[in-house]
Amino acid sequence: MDTSAVLVNATSRKEPAIPPAQPSHIAIIGAGIGGLAAALRLASAGLQVSVFDSHTAPGGKMRTVPSAAGPVDAGPTVLTLKPVFDALFADAGARLEDHVTLETEPLLARHFWPDGTTLDLFSDIQASVDTVSRTFGTTAAAEFRAFTARANRLFDAFEGPMMQAATPSLGALTRHTLRNPALIPQMAPHQTLSRMLARRFSDPRLAQLFARYATYVGGTPEQSPAILSLIWAAEQRGVWHVKGGMHRLAVAIADLAQANGASFHFDAHVTRIEMQDQQPVAIHTNGDRHPVDMVLFNGDPRALTQGALGDGITTAVSGQATEPRSLSAQVHAFAATVDDTVPLAAHNVFFAADPAREYHPLHKGKAQSDPTLYICAQDRFGGRKPVGQERFEIIMNAAPVGSGAAPDDNEVTKCQTLIFNRLRQFGLHFTPTPGPETLTGPAAFHQMFPHSAGSLYGRSPRG
Repeated sequence: MDTSAVLVNATSRKEPAIPPAQPSHIAIIGAGIGGLAAALRLASAGLQVSVFDSHTAPGGKMRTVPSAAGPVDAGPTVLTLKPVFDALFADAGARLEDHVTLETEPLLARHFWPDGTTLDLFSDIQASVDTVSRTFGTTAAAEFRAFTARANRLFDAFEGPMMQAATPSLGALTRHTLRNPALIPQMAPHQTLSRMLARRFSDPRLAQLFARYATYVGGTPEQSPAILSLIWAAEQRGVWHVKGGMHRLAVAIADLAQANGASFHFDAHVTRIEMQDQQPVAIHTNGDRHPVDMVLFNGDPRALTQGALGDGITTAVSGQATEPRSLSAQVHAFAATVDDTVPLAAHNVFFAADPAREYHPLHKGKAQSDPTLYICAQDRFGGRKPVGQERFEIIMNAAPVGSGAAPDDNEVTKCQTLIFNRLRQFGLHFTPTPGPETLTGPAAFHQMFPHSAGSLYGRSPRG
């Protein structure tokens, strides 16, 4: 999910504005995970912080919806890169484990193909090599091991200078690669993810599996750079389930920020950032004026360029930083019983029949007809086998929508029929079949996150 934050200053077109030494009051617009992390760090440093969000609770896209079996995650389902969150809590003098209960997930995902092939991948690399060898043969296992080693080298090389850098830049990337020239062929420059994977894997099913990682940041494999393969290295380093759902993590960060002095204002729609001499002096919410010294915007930067928060800050972010738009999704979140014919794990991927054409409709802004479907069986974390109704989230990639789009009942029905007919072809049956009220699509996401065009990740990684 997009966690980009923008320090608002009318002159900050290419670089974030440099904050004054000790601003007395910082307003954070948006209580998504980026805004929450900023609120916690700033408040624990002794600064006055006020967080404003138009929703009723913290978390942004890290949200839950009610069901007959309890709250269902309807956004992210697991935690990766745990050290990032360890560091966040440590900066506030706290420990992550004291605020949420985490369970490691040795089984990363179970994968299903229409031809009946199944494959489990694990955080233990040797266990994954063994299952790839049993499923696809020794050549595929050797290719998989080499691919994993390459992804790990890239991750180790760029974690510090790029992923953890306060202000990553193309110049820093160039200098780092020139000092380590062996990285250049590993990066597969000027290659798309799909092209690189086709060269690395002789079995197209393994290429299809890792091509899907482009969608983790809202891209398609034919249009995204090959370096996104390092997402596999991030996942292989560990996946954790947050007991009670991912929303508990958002609440924990908000609670700790509040304990450090931050104030939170929900149901507070920010209508304007008031500027004087190219500096923010106040924000306006629901008719109220709140004097501030600085504003941190943790929403889709496109809202700024579209003038959603006032004409004086439309150049705070360049248009190139917001376009083209990333993918959206069709998300079902519901409770149901499921038969035992298909051995579901907590994370499951049901692949499209034709990987060569799977994403083509999305490139044209159209709905998929042969989609890959992700299913999170939320009550099966830790290898559990629930009895009776359990909670599910189903995600299908979708194209973003136009700014004036509204949910279309016919499109909802078509999407619902496509998803559950497709799963029945794999032998998976839900009782009762979830209704249209359990589906959130691109138009609904656009309404929840204005000016996003329904994109869940902000700018596309295309190019």
